[in-house]
Amino acid sequence: MNSLKRIFVTVGLCLLAGCATPSSMILKDGRELQTLDTPKYDKQSGFFEFKLLDGKPQKINRDSVLTIRNLK
Repeated sequence: MNSLKRIFVTVGLCLLAGCATPSSMILKDGRELQTLDTPKYDKQSGFFEFKLLDGKPQKINRDSVLTIRNLK
């Protein structure tokens, strides 16, 4: 029974990992940030929220972003 639970958990985590879409954000100052997933826009704060490739959470002002494109 325990091994069956482990299999389901492993398969579930693999499916969730497959849903992430790495993205590239080009900023107006010319920098490029690569993200683990598509940045989410928070209307209240005016910031994009995302995780960098090292997994650290990051926020950046919408006015600083030139383009966002998916890498897949």
